[in-house]
Amino acid sequence: MEAIRERIALAPGTRLPSIRQLAENLRVSKSTIVEAYDRLVSEGAVEAKRGSGFFAAARLRPFRLKDPGFQLDRAIDPLWIMRQALTSNATFQPGSGWLPDDWLAGDMLRRVLRGISRDEQANLTAYGSLQGYLPLRKQLARRLNARNIAAEPNNIFLTDSATRAIDIICRFLLQPGDAVLIDDPCYFNFQYMLQAQRVQTIGIRYTPNGPDLEQFAAACVEHRPKLYLTTAVLHNPTGANISLSTAHRLLKLAEVHDLVLVEDTIYADLESRSSPGLAALDGFERVILAGSFSKTLTGAARCGFIVARNDWIEGLTDLALATSFGTNDLTAQATHRLLLDGSYRGHLEALRPRLARAMAFTIEQLEHLGFELWIRPECGVFLWAQLPDQLDSADIAIRALERGLVLAPGNVFSVSQTANHFMRFNVAQCANKKVFDLLGEVLKP
Repeated sequence: MEAIRERIALAPGTRLPSIRQLAENLRVSKSTIVEAYDRLVSEGAVEAKRGSGFFAAARLRPFRLKDPGFQLDRAIDPLWIMRQALTSNATFQPGSGWLPDDWLAGDMLRRVLRGISRDEQANLTAYGSLQGYLPLRKQLARRLNARNIAAEPNNIFLTDSATRAIDIICRFLLQPGDAVLIDDPCYFNFQYMLQAQRVQTIGIRYTPNGPDLEQFAAACVEHRPKLYLTTAVLHNPTGANISLSTAHRLLKLAEVHDLVLVEDTIYADLESRSSPGLAALDGFERVILAGSFSKTLTGAARCGFIVARNDWIEGLTDLALATSFGTNDLTAQATHRLLLDGSYRGHLEALRPRLARAMAFTIEQLEHLGFELWIRPECGVFLWAQLPDQLDSADIAIRALERGLVLAPGNVFSVSQTANHFMRFNVAQCANKKVFDLLGEVLKP
């Protein structure tokens, strides 16, 4: 390929040597030349003309495109963390929302995918079924029942991710101009997803026990919201769990004000003991559950789900068909096999104590640097902490980028922009003491 590229650079648009001639000149097999030409045709460097041979492309695209990199001075908005984590070359990412690659199930996935490729009964080519791969839906129903969440396979619709699940739910239930309640602080992408729906978002102050119910009730009277979107179990970014009494009162308010509650359960599998959440108390009268394996299994082969009452599932399925033409059967089959053979359960049993050790280490290091914890979560991934000396988290996050450190400034999670002295920390990404050495340098005046 390099030899052919040299000819192209010298004479763009000219006819290139035949397969036989080039094989003789380079002393390689004809099949090697065929493959080299095929790859160069795919790159756009060579044109193949039937009956005439191969020609150097008249207009060559650069073989290597310059990486635009990331912008240190870009405004900090709700997607700032995701942009920096995915585009920068930062060495450490304590502000990201996912586990390190070596904490995830790469080897298990390789084994399962090899098995699927050898299984003649596996679906590798056809579109999936309407609601998604039925064996996985049955397995999900069993897992939900074990958490006292009454679900059947027909109540479940598979999606490519929890983000996709919430997007479909919002499209199904909301109209432009509707009011939606979200936690303040909350997962930053909730704000942008709702902005894309052209709806009004109202932040409700979040407490260690769940949403502030007095503020919640007042917002229901003033704004008549259609929907409340929350992460009730292992809340993002605070790590809190909604209390049982708060959950009961929240469901009563939802009934009085005719409100739908959408519960994102993406981190629930990381609990050592299952918390009730909202769906276990409601029976899917007013609660819709969204979940995914992206944070616990893999972010590459994503598989999510929606659990809702039957009359809503039909409409959600139709909407998903109209916008994506079904679900990803290949990742669903891989996920099902990992759930069925016990691999996923074993993975979680190893992951939880590892997270607990990382949690204890991160708490110790943050307190040593002068951070004040909002709460001490029993388990999970996140810590929500206030910076020492009333430092501004946005300023600290920008300075940290220069040292190869991606942090999560508080206001990206806050609708009211009142969390400027807070930061979210992912304990799994903080296992290296160097993270806190660099953070200590950044905190110095």
